[in-house]
Amino acid sequence: MLGFGVDIGGSAIKGGLVDLDKGALRGERLRIETPQPAVPGPVYDVVARIVDSFGWTGRIGVTFPGVLKQGVAHTAANVDRSWLGTDVASGLAALVPDGVQTLNDADAAGLAEMRYGAGRDRAGVVLMLTFGTGIGSALFTDGVLVPNTEFGHIQVDGEDGERRASAAAREREDLSWPEWARRVDRYLDVLEACLWPDLIIVGGGVSKKAHKWVPLLSPRTPVVAAELLNDAGIVGAALAAEERIGQ
Repeated sequence: MLGFGVDIGGSAIKGGLVDLDKGALRGERLRIETPQPAVPGPVYDVVARIVDSFGWTGRIGVTFPGVLKQGVAHTAANVDRSWLGTDVASGLAALVPDGVQTLNDADAAGLAEMRYGAGRDRAGVVLMLTFGTGIGSALFTDGVLVPNTEFGHIQVDGEDGERRASAAAREREDLSWPEWARRVDRYLDVLEACLWPDLIIVGGGVSKKAHKWVPLLSPRTPVVAAELLNDAGIVGAALAAEERIGQ
């Protein structure tokens, strides 16, 4: 069974065909840099361009880096603030008329990992964290998604956790892997002070180099790298479209 997912990020928009039986991309994905400024119209155009490039007809899943309720954006930390109050689902449906399911980007990645990857068959409280332009989060209790958590914005030593511990912060400040791992460790310390997960899955682009930093972490919770790596958002979006999961 094939599906189609598009993952909107602060740096790039990625999409492709997904084998929903295997939970993997079918062929190569298409990656296009996010328009700057990242306002709705140009972003919608990129999504439509990606879908058209594959000749896909049918329902698609699209992630958004913020809180979505009934398709409307309520936060926009890493894209333009003009998204606030925007009906993302309706805006996309005007260009992709065969049906659009929208959901938070980290929630989509978490759905993919819980169905096909590192969280498969895991009971209890599982937390997925995606490290990229910001820090996304997805929380599951016995496999059921608690949508729209925003744990990237918990306060760590007086500022947003993602401001200090995102992958973008590592690049911006030219931190070594050990230096950045200490920041991630501190972020996890604060997160664990109010949340007691049974497993933490770390994803995003830096999951491809998990061996360089995950072993340096020392939280009380076991931490594992996402198995779908940076494709989890696309896979989760396609899964959400097929099963009508989202906000």
